[in-house]
Amino acid sequence: MKDLMKMMKQAQELQSRMQQMQEEMTAMEAEGQSGAGAVRVTLNGKGEMRGLKIEPRLLKPDEAEMVEDLVLAAFQDAKKKVEEKLQAKMQEITGGLPMPPGFKLF
Repeated sequence: MKDLMKMMKQAQELQSRMQQMQEEMTAMEAEGQSGAGAVRVTLNGKGEMRGLKIEPRLLKPDEAEMVEDLVLAAFQDAKKKVEEKLQAKMQEITGGLPMPPGFKLF
């Protein structure tokens, strides 16, 4: 019975830490870039785009396709950085315990 109470307490602590992490994720940001910094995308920890900057020299009608490709590349770069930060935070919270396959916070 004592072990069950200990497990319940640990589960509550983990739940509290997960809730705190979700709040931190909303505030966290990562910037991705492409084209040697000509296009920059900022995402929050949930993967929502918070900012987009494009150097004016790229805004020519005949270069629209290139700009689109650079925006996609910058977005993917930012998304990768967000995922790396989240993974590191999860390791910190769970003490390195593996989470179930497909487990996602958002």
